[in-house]
Amino acid sequence: MSSAARPLEPSELDDLLRVAHAVAALAYAPYSGVRVGAALLCADGEVFTGCNVENVSFGLTQCAERVAVAKAVSMGERSFRALVIATDHDDPLMPCGACRQVVHEFADDLEVICQGARGPRVRTRLAELLPQPLGPATLGGGPSAEGGSDRGEAGA
Repeated sequence: MSSAARPLEPSELDDLLRVAHAVAALAYAPYSGVRVGAALLCADGEVFTGCNVENVSFGLTQCAERVAVAKAVSMGERSFRALVIATDHDDPLMPCGACRQVVHEFADDLEVICQGARGPRVRTRLAELLPQPLGPATLGGGPSAEGGSDRGEAGA
């Protein structure tokens, strides 16, 4: 599950930030007014995006990060290298606790980069954002302990 990988090259990071900002513009945020976009870089180089989708029943709101993870997982990806989050809020916004936990399920220490509309970037690692996580090993195994595979084939 560890996702220790080489740091992003500056050009890779710039590209991912452009993608995350572009997808943030597609967010549905009529209640908070804050648009968030995420670009999730997989180990194989593929990028999955997500934007926040708010709901009048706030608990049903989907964060950009979880949308990106769900898209990647639904396409068979399980190995992630970096998560880039962009927002139209002036300052960078860090992923919420639920998003940290969901990302940890697949990548316990990937690089996380956040940027607001004014430009400053915050670079950190998931292990710093979620220092004592509930992980698959906490419950005595994980998907492979039940005979499933890392790629999550249908019916596994």
